[in-house]
Formats: sequence, structure tokens, C-alpha cells
Amino acid sequence: MSYVANTPKERDEMLRAIGLERVEDLFAEIPEDQRFPKLDIPPPLTEMEMARCLEELASRNQDVSHRPSFLGAGAYRHFVPAAVRHILGRSEFYTSYTPYQAEVSQGTLTTIFEYQTMICALTGMEVANASMYDGATALAEAALMAARVTRRDRIMVSEAVHPQYRQVLDTYVQGLDLSVELVPQEGGLTLSTSELPEDVACLLIQHPNFFGCLEDLEALAARVHDVGGLLAIATDPIALGLFNPPGEWGADIVVGEGQPLGSPMAFGGPYLGFFATREEFLRQMPGRLVGMTEDGRGRRGFVLTLQAREQHIRREKATCNICSNEALVALAATVYLAMMGSEGLREVAEACYHKAHHLADRLTSLSGYELVFTKPFFKEFALRCPVPPSEINAALWERGIVGGYDLGRDYPALGDCLLLCATEMNTREEMDRLVSVAEEVA
Repeated sequence: MSYVANTPKERDEMLRAIGLERVEDLFAEIPEDQRFPKLDIPPPLTEMEMARCLEELASRNQDVSHRPSFLGAGAYRHFVPAAVRHILGRSEFYTSYTPYQAEVSQGTLTTIFEYQTMICALTGMEVANASMYDGATALAEAALMAARVTRRDRIMVSEAVHPQYRQVLDTYVQGLDLSVELVPQEGGLTLSTSELPEDVACLLIQHPNFFGCLEDLEALAARVHDVGGLLAIATDPIALGLFNPPGEWGADIVVGEGQPLGSPMAFGGPYLGFFATREEFLRQMPGRLVGMTEDGRGRRGFVLTLQAREQHIRREKATCNICSNEALVALAATVYLAMMGSEGLREVAEACYHKAHHLADRLTSLSGYELVFTKPFFKEFALRCPVPPSEINAALWERGIVGGYDLGRDYPALGDCLLLCATEMNTREEMDRLVSVAEEVA
């Protein structure tokens, strides 16, 4: 029996539906000399020849290990201590999956519990979960949770939230009786209390926002709480090494992308979404939660708790159906935070802050370049350019440098602007090279 058990009659019906006569017609666009079984492939290679071939193919990747990069916009190059990769590579962690059986998963459950504890300390919140896919899905889950908690259906999101995060949010609310409304961004959130509807479920913001600017969290929290809504904040975990945690400013839900915490950019994944909230909302929190308990002999142990809302029990009542396990990436974040400590994380954040400001000062000293926003910023800033950003990025690429993010892709009004990022990995010499090219192009 074939894997796809379509009868000849069913195949004919499908072909007629798409206007074809034979299955072979599906491959008409492929050159005849390239079709199976006449594949034009090289002869077999020895192991040594194959290794050389693969190394040559890999060398074509223009990654940030070979080119200095000033591109951020959601994925960042930070230093990853060798110990992080070493611990991740241990077989008991690298091959682990969802720890359904606590009896044989104490190691994995322990690391997840430590991860949750560190995320709470980092964000200033009371409880944290595990197994969010990335920052974008974590923010979307925050919106759904706020709607459940408040029993309201209006979600307001700042235009300064990452455009791709907002796209994921739009996907999440499809088929649900929820509306998403955009709050304009003009150098900062300018909404007043009167502009927040009485039935708003939550206000979603990013801090630092997509442009790298810092938001006035305390004022925003007061405004949304005045109308009975919740404040959900997407944040950069590295920034929390320098600034007060969102929980101290009145945030109800704090989410973010955990990639900067010990994970490489890795061509886009796998990444990690962290999610923390207040204890009063614990029953509505999505994802997995590991708790500490005692066994029958009084020994400390760890278990998955509140399982009635998980995807594998009473799925129709689950708050979230995420099922892939992000524990390995969460472990990377745990090891990174444990190694860095509060002082180390602060040093990284300070380096990012000062290097970004140094680069901004150098660029704005050139004729024709100016900052788009006057608000304080962290490690990214929007720069208005005298020539199209694409020309600057092309010139930088020719000099072996990855440039910034062309903001015109998502914000037509900022079509002449670049979003540039600097982290602790960018050297003064690299920044000098970027400034030199920017001056030459202008």
C-alpha cells in the first residue's frame, strides 16, 4: 500500500480539477535533461572529497563571523561564552524532549525551573513559563491572554512594535472575535487617556521599541490601567541589565526574544520567546510551567504543573497549543545568565549603549545625516540619510560590512532612513569603517 493511497480515479479527478492530463505535466517547467531519472549529478566522492566540497559550499555564507554587522531589527550578534555551547552539547540536554514523565526528567525540569526563576528576576514579574517559540508568538499569546483576563475584545498595539511581531499578532487573531488597532508612532507613543477606549483589553508596546527608543512605561501603565486594561511589553533582555525591569513600572505581561541570551543568530532560529506575568494571572498563562515540590520522602523534585490547560490534556480548553519544546534554547539562556550574572549583564548592556551612541554621534557629525527621533535610545537608532538607504547598504556590502535595516520596507514615511545597531561585538575600527563609507556615499 502506498503512503498516499489515492486511486487512479482520484488522481484523474485531481488532474482534471487543475487542467492537466498526466502527472508528468506537473513537471513541465523543469528542463527535460534535469528530470528524474536523468539527473545531472557528479560521480560519487570519497569522504575527503565530500568534506572539501561541503567546506567550499559553507564558505559562500556571508555570516557575521566574517563580516562586521550593524543590522539588528530583532536578531542580534552578542558574544556567546564557549561554556554555553559545551553544556548544550551534552547528550542528556541535546537529545531531551518535552519532560512529560517527571520521574525520568528531573534534570530537564530543573533547568527549566531555573530558567523561569531567572526570567522573573530579569523582568520584575512573579511567574514565568517555558516553550514560547519566539518573541513574536510570545507577544501574540500575551494579547490573547489579556483578552481572556479582561474578557474584552479590543487590542491596541503601538506602531513602534516590531512589524513582524504585528504580522504574527494579526495571524493569531484570525477567526477570533478580537480586533487589533494600531496606535500611531511619532517619536514616541502620544496617546492620552481619553484616546484609550473603555473596553480595551490591552496595550501592546515594545521597550526599547523597534527604533531603539525607550518608552515612558510608568505613564503608559497608568493610562491603560485607568480604563481597566492590561499593559503588555515586549523587551530586549540585554537592556534589562541596565534599565529597571518593566514589572517595576506597572507592566502586567512582559515578553521578548531570548535569542540575545546565549544563542547565535543562526540564520533565523531556533529562537526562544520568554513570557512572564503577575501571579494573579497564572491560570490564564499559556505554555508550560515547571513547579518545585517534594516527593513522598520529603526530597525536592520538579514537575510540570497546572497541566489541565496544556495541549495534551483537555485540548479544547487549552489556553495555548504550542507543543514544540524550546528547552534547549532556554537552557542556553539559563547558562548565559548564570555565567554573566547581574554585573556581567550590566557590562554588556553598557557596552551596547555606549557603542550605539558613539556610532550615532559619529554619523550625525557628517553632512546630511540626522537622528529621526530625539528620545533616548539603547543599542539601535533610526538615521535619516541624504541618499537612499539601499545605496549605503550596497556600498557597505562592497566593503565587507553588513549595513542597517531599510525602514522604508515597513514604514513608507521613513523611506530615507536606516535602522543601525551596535553591540559589544562591534569594534571602534569597524565603526570607523562604516562612518567612512557613509561619508563617501553622501
